[in-house]
Amino acid sequence: MTKHAQHWINGEWVNTGIQKESINPATSEVIGTYVQGGKAEADLAIKAAKDAFKKTDWRYNRELRFQVLNDLANAFEARQDELIQALALENGKIVPEATFEVQLVMSGLRYGAAMVYSEAGRAAEWSAGKMSMLLKEPVGVAGISTPWNSPAALLIRSLAPALAAGCTAVLKMPGQTAQLNTLMAEIMASVKSLPKGVINLVTGERELLQTIVESPDVPTISFTGSTTTGRALLEQGAKNIKRFGLELGGKTPHIVFDDADIEKLIPTVRAGLTTFAGQFCMTGSRILVQKGIADKVRERLAEVLKSVKVGPAADATSEMGPLIDMKSVARVDQMVENGIAAGAKVIVRGGPFKEGPLSKGAFYQPALLEVDDNKSDLVQKELFGPVLTMQVFETEREAIELANDSEFGLAASIWSSDVNRPLRIAREIDAGTIWVNDWVVMREEFEEGGYKQSGTGRLRGFAALDDFVEYKHIVLQPGVAV
Repeated sequence: MTKHAQHWINGEWVNTGIQKESINPATSEVIGTYVQGGKAEADLAIKAAKDAFKKTDWRYNRELRFQVLNDLANAFEARQDELIQALALENGKIVPEATFEVQLVMSGLRYGAAMVYSEAGRAAEWSAGKMSMLLKEPVGVAGISTPWNSPAALLIRSLAPALAAGCTAVLKMPGQTAQLNTLMAEIMASVKSLPKGVINLVTGERELLQTIVESPDVPTISFTGSTTTGRALLEQGAKNIKRFGLELGGKTPHIVFDDADIEKLIPTVRAGLTTFAGQFCMTGSRILVQKGIADKVRERLAEVLKSVKVGPAADATSEMGPLIDMKSVARVDQMVENGIAAGAKVIVRGGPFKEGPLSKGAFYQPALLEVDDNKSDLVQKELFGPVLTMQVFETEREAIELANDSEFGLAASIWSSDVNRPLRIAREIDAGTIWVNDWVVMREEFEEGGYKQSGTGRLRGFAALDDFVEYKHIVLQPGVAV
């Protein structure tokens, strides 16, 4: 792994900005240093991306874009073991989770390559001698802001369609994964077919993102992060009529009916809470259970959550890694304490480790709290940690109302052995992705995104291109032979 991480702008390494330390969240040890970029680095990256868009044939050359996306996929595949280890060390993911994330990098790039040739405009003769052509053209420079919780997969989820559309890109990457950021830049730099300036990667925080959002030379922003930040970005970009694709917060409910397969449900809910230590926009952080099986589900969940082996990725027996930092541990635990004080019933308290080796890292044992008040902050707010709330319902209508009584609408899961009920319920749930008797099954060819305050636009699938293209209507009237 790179010990000192730098920015990669216009095909060159840039070592400017404020020097910071990279931390292993499992031990709180320093594993390297990096430079945090701001306005100056953003301006350099924007200029490079704009020049590459305006002064090269990148936006017109489908053959080149197809080759670059495939070459990028091959380059990442060749070094996937390094990426997995980097994620495990700096991001805290246990190895199976890091492997899952890295696999999404290659599939995303290859699907992006496929979209290059599958996308086209259309033409029609709408009257004798009168024709229209509709062209799809790239909007220009795309600003892409990636969060720390899944930096590799979520970067590619936005970057691949941007490149496929013919955009150039400025990547705002998080400081918490600076070492991984530079490793990804090294891999991209190794792709000889990639023209300079098409991709520019800068590690930084608020000043960097603000500069990108406010720049008139960056017409579209693809942002993954919190709903609060998404709202602020919309305000900042309004003066330039900025286009935004936003995937924001989530509060995924499992809606469990009396006829659910409990043997499949319990391990799936466990995984839905502990994957990425609950630091996932689609974390299954709510479970709504019909009254007839509530006691059994409560008992089984308590048993499996108490047994989760929390530990560092370096320990192959670990089943859940740390949160990203100690600050997150304190934040999550305070929300749990507040919820208990407000009336939540403790089934499994969980919480931070107060002693022993794990107390040096950002580890948090999963918690299960039963809540009667659907307006509780535990139910309504995204905790971004391994805390599961349980609520009991009696009827289908009550389940739908509880699930939809949220500002979020990213995903949901419906559990029933009835052949008709899941589809009937799914049509009434306000969420962009709904799984039936499962959780977090994702496909590159199908769209992903949220309703309500969970965002705008879609990533993955054909709709992923919408944030990065303009439509141009050309009218021709050559007439007819006389």
